[in-house]
Amino acid sequence: MSGPTNDGLFDIDIDSAASSAAAGAGSRPGSEPSATAPLAVRMRPRELSEVVGQGHLLTEGAPLRRLVEGAAPASVLLYGPPGTGKTTIARLMAGHGSRHFVALSALSSGVKELRAVIDDARRRLDRTEQTTVLFIDEVHRFSKTQQDALLGAVEDRLVLLVGATTENPSFSVVTPLLSRSLVLKLESLTDADIGVVLDRAVTDPRGLGGRVGVTAEAREQLVRLSAGDARRSLTVLEAAADAATALVAEGAEPVIDAATVRTVVEEASVRYDRDGDQHYDVISAFIKSIRGSDVDSALHYLARMIVAGEDPRFIARRLMVHASEDIGMADPTALPVAVAAAQTVQLVGMPEARLALAQATVHLATAPKSNAVIMAVDAAIADVRAGAVGAVPPHLRDGHYAGAARLGNAIGYRYPHGVPEGVLTQQYPPDELVGKDYYQPAGRGAERALAERVPKLRRAIRGE
Repeated sequence: MSGPTNDGLFDIDIDSAASSAAAGAGSRPGSEPSATAPLAVRMRPRELSEVVGQGHLLTEGAPLRRLVEGAAPASVLLYGPPGTGKTTIARLMAGHGSRHFVALSALSSGVKELRAVIDDARRRLDRTEQTTVLFIDEVHRFSKTQQDALLGAVEDRLVLLVGATTENPSFSVVTPLLSRSLVLKLESLTDADIGVVLDRAVTDPRGLGGRVGVTAEAREQLVRLSAGDARRSLTVLEAAADAATALVAEGAEPVIDAATVRTVVEEASVRYDRDGDQHYDVISAFIKSIRGSDVDSALHYLARMIVAGEDPRFIARRLMVHASEDIGMADPTALPVAVAAAQTVQLVGMPEARLALAQATVHLATAPKSNAVIMAVDAAIADVRAGAVGAVPPHLRDGHYAGAARLGNAIGYRYPHGVPEGVLTQQYPPDELVGKDYYQPAGRGAERALAERVPKLRRAIRGE
């Protein structure tokens, strides 16, 4: 039996299932794993009542519960983080009514394997009226051609597709397949859910069977280290149990304590996918925390990206954008600080550049906020795109070429430095935009002074 895969609450032997599927012999979801199988495999829920979490999808009458129980059969795309139950739910769906279960991995299967499964499903349905449940792990990794190859079989219900993905299907699954499937989002398990999974594994005969004790502190660590991933929690528990058993004196009961847990795993799992949905979710939370002036949350999301190995240049670029978009002239030093952080990333690199990124994050999160700059330029762009351009006033046109004066260019232009105030009455915008105000200072931070100065400038320039 293979080790844990990337998706699903508990492991599934994807490779063997895929090869047997091509030969026309699917796996048996109800079969008991061997005593030597990984703990996560042995503790796989055998029925719906054993599934932990996902209450929003598994309550009485909920769509997913009805699918698992065999009512209104339909293909489904299960979207959510690793270790939340995608594979388990697929196996439970297959187990209802003795459906035939076939598992493929998008990492190792192509159109040839898909066609073999579909042909076998057609023969099986004609011969025995047995439905085939086709579980595709990491379905988002299928190419458009591979996904298109599924359409006919899904539409004709030759197979009930259960696609598992950690990425938002709206971005990674072709529209025709999306429209033929029910899309359900699974949530990360709560600490309480993980506690139930761990406690069951410690006492259940399929698991540790009460042969290994767990201290309260160690249990707390195991919950924290799982980061909402049930499979990870059981993998670490099993490793800790092996370590505790190996170190215990003969005749004594092995006990997993905090030190034992630390020996098998050094840091918490970080739920982050640089190429997937979490990439966008975490950076979004990072910027929104800065915008909301929550410096602690901003540093938390920065740390998640750093630990996950995010490209520091990407983080620096987002900080530079944010400095103008959400701070602007409320703190004119914000942009230079962000640019300096980006330069540090380029010149110094990681891990030292994390300090400059953190400094810029703190500066921007604690700075006064104003979106006046982006609102002003976007309003101006919107007017230009709508056709509000007009002719440049003649006195502002270029007069540095022969014949310019004959065209009236630059005649009558008044040089602001020629008056003591440095500001004089003169028309600058096209006729169509005279009196149009784009920039509206927010009155926070350095813009407080601009909120007083800009109206005075406008009155002087317009001669009001």
